[in-house]
Amino acid sequence: MTVLNGQVEPAALDRTPALEARDIVKRFDGVHALENACLSVREGEIHALLGENGAGKSTLIKVLTGIYSPDSGIMYRAGEEVEFANVRVANRAGVVALYQELSVIPSISVAENILLGEQTPSRGGMVQGKKLRRRARELLESIHQRVPLGMLAADLSPVQQTMVAFARALATDARILILDEPTASLTDTEIKELFAVLRSLRDRGVAIVYVSHRLEEVFELCDRLTIMRNGQTIVTKDVADSHIDEVISTMVGRSPGELYPDRGTATTAVALSVKNLDGRRVKNVSFDVHRGEVLGIGGLAGSGRSELLRILSGAQKHAAGEISVAGVPLPHSPGVGRALNAGIALVPEERRSQGVILGASIQDNIAVANISAVSTLGLVSGARIADITGRGMKDLQIKARSSRQHVSELSGGNQQKVVLAKMLARKPKVLLMDEPTRGIDVGTKAEIYRLIRQLAAGGTAVITVSSELPELIGMSDRIVIMHEGQISGEVTADEADEEVLLAYCYGKADSHDNFS
Repeated sequence: MTVLNGQVEPAALDRTPALEARDIVKRFDGVHALENACLSVREGEIHALLGENGAGKSTLIKVLTGIYSPDSGIMYRAGEEVEFANVRVANRAGVVALYQELSVIPSISVAENILLGEQTPSRGGMVQGKKLRRRARELLESIHQRVPLGMLAADLSPVQQTMVAFARALATDARILILDEPTASLTDTEIKELFAVLRSLRDRGVAIVYVSHRLEEVFELCDRLTIMRNGQTIVTKDVADSHIDEVISTMVGRSPGELYPDRGTATTAVALSVKNLDGRRVKNVSFDVHRGEVLGIGGLAGSGRSELLRILSGAQKHAAGEISVAGVPLPHSPGVGRALNAGIALVPEERRSQGVILGASIQDNIAVANISAVSTLGLVSGARIADITGRGMKDLQIKARSSRQHVSELSGGNQQKVVLAKMLARKPKVLLMDEPTRGIDVGTKAEIYRLIRQLAAGGTAVITVSSELPELIGMSDRIVIMHEGQISGEVTADEADEEVLLAYCYGKADSHDNFS
């Protein structure tokens, strides 16, 4: 089936969709979040829903699952017009969404999580334990899983929690599953396990809507894709008839080649010097970073790359070695406060747990990291907070209703921008960024790359850790690769290619000579 600019072609009408939304409109404070958006999902298919942060994906999902009521438009379930007044009504119709932050209850068992609420077998108000466990086991076995039924959900791995959430959805007889970034916290092995389960569900006729920023996954797993932009459906087509560059161009309205800005702002002045640094996983690491330079750091998981940033930021102690900022040595294991005061700021990998206070507003998040700038003699100035927040939101183009909106309500890309805004307000000499674009869309990635280059052009030294080799090559002036806690190789961006970098990742120290 093909949809172009929201219009369904006649050939697409030969099968009754499991779930269909036509011409959905949703406004917030007069702003169109959705404008004539369309989505049609068939039984027994995995359908990717793609778009930048702010494209309307989340709003459409909330309409499909009864969280929001559309201002206009029609929805159909198996060909019959439906209205979902709330989530429970949508669940009873077989429409269930599983979000990135899974709603397992950590303090109860696996079996109890699977059969919550109306699904709990009981008699006379008493839970029937044997029947509960038997039914939970059947649901897990139906997706080829063997998770201990008596284990507390808090003790499960991320992929096990995902499987428990799937089993719970099946307990409600879900026929349309909507998955929001399901692989965000999974390893490569766990992702393969998840994909096997999703394919088995597809083979049983379940319709799956798959929301992900990882386009490689979409092309490996999905049957069709729908791309949204600015609240509208742009295109729906078979995955086999598309390719990644085309998808990126459609999502962001420009060529993938325009993602990375020009380089060449590095100076000869040393901003950060690291000598013989040792930590739990870091071994005898030495390097310099210059003002205006973007240094990329790569390596496999566990190579020591993230620990290196934590040590530099003062968040983790080190056993030996010296760290200097602009020629001034830092005390041994200085702590975060002294490192910040010296001009080193960290944007952590886990932004939701380490980078922001989700339950606080944008302005409170920015203010709390800049107390000295917004207060005098212990008295906080509302005007200064408004000023520093306004500049941060404008410079980073943070999309929000206002500075008082809670960070938990923002998209992943805008949450990342809040972390950046609060750190950039400190005007750091050295900015450390751990996986700066993880879990955000292609368009927001381009904005982050542009910001990194702007900071470098202004004299800031930027050190970025990334798992994506094309990203390291595209945004860095120079790249070092770590292997088992040590630097295994170093190349300039002009010398770098993925084969060379991957060889360094596996500790082949002579790889550059072999491939040059």
